[in-house]
Amino acid sequence: MHDRKKVSKATKKRKVKHKYDVKPRLHPRSKHRERYDFDALNKVHRELEPFVALNRYGDVSIDFADPLAVKALNTALLKKHYGLQFWDIPEGYLCPPIPGRADYIHHMADVLGLSTGSEIPKGANVRCLDIGVGANCIYPIVAFSEYGWSAVGSEVDFKALQSAQTILDGNPQLAGHVSLRRQVKPKEIFLGVIKEGEKFDLTVCNPPFHASMQDARAGSLRKVRNLGAKKAKAPVLNFGGQPSELWCEGGEKQFIAQMVRESEKFSTSCFWFSTLVSKEAHVSGVQTALKRVGALEVKVIPMGQGNKTSRLVAWTFLKKNEQKRWIKERWEMPADRLND
Repeated sequence: MHDRKKVSKATKKRKVKHKYDVKPRLHPRSKHRERYDFDALNKVHRELEPFVALNRYGDVSIDFADPLAVKALNTALLKKHYGLQFWDIPEGYLCPPIPGRADYIHHMADVLGLSTGSEIPKGANVRCLDIGVGANCIYPIVAFSEYGWSAVGSEVDFKALQSAQTILDGNPQLAGHVSLRRQVKPKEIFLGVIKEGEKFDLTVCNPPFHASMQDARAGSLRKVRNLGAKKAKAPVLNFGGQPSELWCEGGEKQFIAQMVRESEKFSTSCFWFSTLVSKEAHVSGVQTALKRVGALEVKVIPMGQGNKTSRLVAWTFLKKNEQKRWIKERWEMPADRLND
């Protein structure tokens, strides 16, 4: 049992801001740049409270090596900042960090905004395709909550798809704005998901990182140990993840290469394609592959959360005049508000 009086006292002391209370590496529009307000989070999700305690530095926090604590924190964050009434994931599936997922959406919003030269497009006319929506459905939730975008999530794992649908069913505000599709051919990415004549304004993807299940398990074990569980001998449940979430043949490098090749076939179906790239060494290879297929613009955007650094790569095949026509027709922006 945690000493609630000590936790409460420490929380009140933390109302005074310190320079370390702001996380400058997160996106400026992120709702997570300041230290977590556990008093407020406990109020929206009481199940979080038993996990909140003083850490070894005397700060109010949770044990980030405990998947149940992380899931409770995620649920509270989604309820407080993104208006959810319900969120849950099955045992054994990844429990992603909300701030990092939100940053991806914010950075892609900036990419769309730069294309207009004036403002970020908002509303259901903007359609996002999430490749590998997972059991958690985080990207569509943030995209809708922050910018009103509609979203389609594709997924190869049937149980993950069921979980994502349960989340949608438990949050009526998402009805009509987020839908899900099964990718029945795991080796394909856009093929079989994007329908003939269909348009998307952006795609997002968190690719499988590892090249084998053995590598994935070793990576999960390192993650748990780095978070403080030094004696851990096996991946903890929600940090274990499912095969489709963690690994594929050839790992991240091969998955993204396939995505790049397929994107050329849908060059007029999407304005901005994008993917996370976890390994910096892979970026130059992605850029070379994009040049080979004729991408006209490529953006590499660094992202940081805590000590972890990643980057997203975004690309488009549309010429400037095609971009302008796309924006005018789909985002309903007058021509005089667009880039020349």
